[in-house]
Amino acid sequence: MKLYYADTTVAVALIIALKEADLPCELVRVDFAAGDQTKPEFLAINPRGRVPALVTKQGILTETGALLDYIHALAPEAGLVPEDPFQAAKMWEMMYYLASTWHVNHAHGGHGERWADNKASHDDMHRKAPENMRACCAYVEETLLKGPFLLGDRFSLADAYLYVVSGWLKDNKIDVADYPKLTALREEMEKRASVQAVIAAGMM
Repeated sequence: MKLYYADTTVAVALIIALKEADLPCELVRVDFAAGDQTKPEFLAINPRGRVPALVTKQGILTETGALLDYIHALAPEAGLVPEDPFQAAKMWEMMYYLASTWHVNHAHGGHGERWADNKASHDDMHRKAPENMRACCAYVEETLLKGPFLLGDRFSLADAYLYVVSGWLKDNKIDVADYPKLTALREEMEKRASVQAVIAAGMM
């Protein structure tokens, strides 16, 4: 397998999951600052110019949630998804929320051109983004996160996802220390060899 990723993006959650599952995978860094995502070589992999993109023997897969599920399917013995159906659904509940709400609210802060052409609209979205992100943090803190991990004492795929996207809060001028459970999750994650490896590699 070959994973196309960019530093600090949600694709890093896949690298954490691959390491947790002990699955071999070639990592190919896409340099967004250099515009690698707009070059024909990468657009042939993912025409949308986004990461992650995973090249497999059967074809190319994109979208973080689908790829995390694929990693679990390849290595179910790693225990990345709970066996209990309700607990597994709670894990997916968190990941769908992160993908559909957290990620989108964050993107409004720096990528307003995705939704509007008028610069004044971009400025409004940029101003609103920190408020929306604080609401996301409060919801995760008060409703979803049991502590120290999402589901309590056990690690799951959602923890890798949340760890990476919570690293973006500084871009919204939000101090993660204002959210004790989220802070505790980040501290627990940074004890894991998988996370230490991506930090050491400069991916986070």
